[in-house]
Amino acid sequence: MTEKNDPASARRRMHSPNKKTKARALKILKEYKRVKRHARYVAMANGSSEEK
Repeated sequence: MTEKNDPASARRRMHSPNKKTKARALKILKEYKRVKRHARYVAMANGSSEEK
């Protein structure tokens, strides 16, 4: 069975004693934060160009 790749599951897996599991969870969380930051940046860029 494949593992879930959502932030809630990744945060739960961060408490695991297994290093590989923690590393996979950290990778998922970093990717989620990167996408979230990028979406906010794009929204700000689009919003400011419409005002001009």
